[in-house]
Amino acid sequence: MEGAGNANHEVEAPSRITIKGILGLLMENVDTGNGKRVVSLGMGDPSAYTCFRTTRVAEDAVVDALQSQKFNGYSPTVGLPQTRRAIAEYLSRDLPYKLSSDDVFVTSGCTQAIDVALAMLARPGANVLLPRPGFPIYELCAAFRHIEVRHYDLLPNKGWEVDLDAIQTLADRNTVAMVIINPGNPCGNVYTDQHLREIAETAEKLKILVIADEVYGHLAFGDTPFVPMGRYGRIVPVLTLGSLSKRWIVPGWRLGWFVTSDPSGMFRKPKVVERIKKYFDILGGPSTFIQAAVPQIIDRTDEAFFKKNIDMLRLTADICCSRISEIPCLTCPDKPKGSMAMMVKLNLSLLEDISDDIDFCFKLAKEESVIILPGLAVGLKDWVRITFAADPASLEEGLGRIKSFCQRYAKQV
Repeated sequence: MEGAGNANHEVEAPSRITIKGILGLLMENVDTGNGKRVVSLGMGDPSAYTCFRTTRVAEDAVVDALQSQKFNGYSPTVGLPQTRRAIAEYLSRDLPYKLSSDDVFVTSGCTQAIDVALAMLARPGANVLLPRPGFPIYELCAAFRHIEVRHYDLLPNKGWEVDLDAIQTLADRNTVAMVIINPGNPCGNVYTDQHLREIAETAEKLKILVIADEVYGHLAFGDTPFVPMGRYGRIVPVLTLGSLSKRWIVPGWRLGWFVTSDPSGMFRKPKVVERIKKYFDILGGPSTFIQAAVPQIIDRTDEAFFKKNIDMLRLTADICCSRISEIPCLTCPDKPKGSMAMMVKLNLSLLEDISDDIDFCFKLAKEESVIILPGLAVGLKDWVRITFAADPASLEEGLGRIKSFCQRYAKQV
């Protein structure tokens, strides 16, 4: 009976893959005795490389807020008023309507914003439509919320656009939302204005919301400019998720936002607002002094800082594509136009003794001390994700080692 009693209290962790979990295992597999320094092209943290540094403006803003001694106490659970106002004004620059500070809720990074979005939509029997490939934190959050996940495919030969026909097939009356990630992680795509309108019209037809993950917002360096999904908030209600992390190169500061981009006011109904506020009462938001620095960070950052980062990402993406084109078993179907990562297809028929993408990445880590992410971690078996937010020299070295590895395992004709 004792066993039966305890069984009622067992908590089972959802068996979902996480990027950090797999990267940790790959690092453990590195042969530290081979004399090669580790080149990590697996994690989207550009701050690890000296060519990507945040602006002095951001550092000074944090120091000023901390030294003022005005921000050592608790902030309102939804965020400091001046922080919410600054984020609303920042996002409104690209919208045909104005967001108010009441539309903005400050979160601990974009990851917490993802959790908030799914928590707000959770109900018995609910399902959510997620992109494949995508960001696995959505699946993990959905599993904890008991929300069914349904995957729609992104189309590699159409710039990783959403398969809108699949959306209409997958959705039913229990579908609460579809998620889009733009600019794309893990694919490096940037959606056109026209495609975003088509997404909005499809969602409106199906009477579902759009969760727009824009953590890589404005990090677009190809021919397609970044357009926020909120531009079509009058067609369909949009939950916009974002953060300072990528554009300002400060992922460890954990400053994100959950924004109701909804000029028609569905999210302004008193009961909805009250529910969101109550949920924020149980969350720990970002440090108060980091929040207090946000208005100064947004207002004073020079465009030259953003341009320097965009130029560097364009260069490193070009290096990636060029070096990958020299490796017969690797193919990039669509050159990255934004974000910091790209998907590369493995042709296993050209390799000996490599069974799949997991095997490829673990052997690569052990033999070459190069870390890249197996595609299975983001939903695409026998692909890999390579992060190009690295300094050019490290990128050249890492891709050179990948080329040597592939030559070593190449099938002899």
